[in-house]
Amino acid sequence: MAWKHVVSEKKSNDASAASQSAPKDAIEPLADFDWTQTEPRRFRPFKPAYNITMALQSSTPSDLIVIDRTYLEGITERRRIIAENAATVLGAIPQGHGAVMETYTYLLGEYLPARYPTMFELRTSTDGSSTTFINKVTSAEFPLSPPPDDALAALRILAETVEDDMFLLVQQPDGTDSASAGEHMAVAFVCCHAGGFDPAEKLGKLLAAVHAPVPAYDKIGPSMERFFARADVGKSVKRINWAIQTHANMFAPTGNHVHAGDAAAVREAEPGDVDVAAARLRVELQTLSRLPRTRALLFSFKTYLYSLADVKAEGLGPQLAEAVDGLRKGNAPAMWVYKGGVRWGRAVCEHLRS
Repeated sequence: MAWKHVVSEKKSNDASAASQSAPKDAIEPLADFDWTQTEPRRFRPFKPAYNITMALQSSTPSDLIVIDRTYLEGITERRRIIAENAATVLGAIPQGHGAVMETYTYLLGEYLPARYPTMFELRTSTDGSSTTFINKVTSAEFPLSPPPDDALAALRILAETVEDDMFLLVQQPDGTDSASAGEHMAVAFVCCHAGGFDPAEKLGKLLAAVHAPVPAYDKIGPSMERFFARADVGKSVKRINWAIQTHANMFAPTGNHVHAGDAAAVREAEPGDVDVAAARLRVELQTLSRLPRTRALLFSFKTYLYSLADVKAEGLGPQLAEAVDGLRKGNAPAMWVYKGGVRWGRAVCEHLRS
């Protein structure tokens, strides 16, 4: 999909309104936060049988963005990914302009300086005509007021400021198309850590079409649409997703997944054919939040990679192996193919149990 540019009508009005109506939920400051001494969170969400469910947990506005000692390395890598793959990792359509600006203004103007004051701050010009966002870790400075003119520029700044990827979703109003009224459409994204999909191909699609390749999505699709419609400002939720990949790349738009039509051509790898030292447990910490002015949904996620050696060192090798086998035992057995188990499953499980 081509990199879609955003119509820039009413840019300054949108940004001003976003600033005035950004969420006012109390953000708990981490006054003495030292990102260099903060270990990445460790998630082990695997279970013996894989069942496709929403599996939502309550979250708080304060926990929207999580930062740890990998921050500078991660931001440096994201800059490289953007430089080489801009058309894949950044995108917006005109319907997403307001939501992008609201997200930009909230994160840079309120959330980050309040939550992480040791890392980010605001500087207002002496005449009060402009405000600049300062990243004290990277020394980068970005305009806050007035904000960037173009939504893609704003998305790029977000991508180079936090490690979380983001999709913005807007509910289609009644009276548009009887088939899509009330459904949510992906209207903008920044996604440097795609795992098995091309983010640009999701732009402008309804939620059901976005998830079309996912086996048994129909089991949760209607419930997800209803939940999204009811999601309220200040009532964030989170969930955790996991997979195995045979490499250590965060940016992996191809290769991680096996689609149903390709399964017949996939050969099961012999144990010696898989580099288990390079293989990783891939976990996404996903968060869903409602923006107050545009009413768009912000779906954000931070990706973690853990070596299989780390999992084994914790004594959890057999449990992860059981969960890999369990990809074909739950309510969506086609996950075994989709998540790639049909290709690397035997080799990885043998290693985890050794």
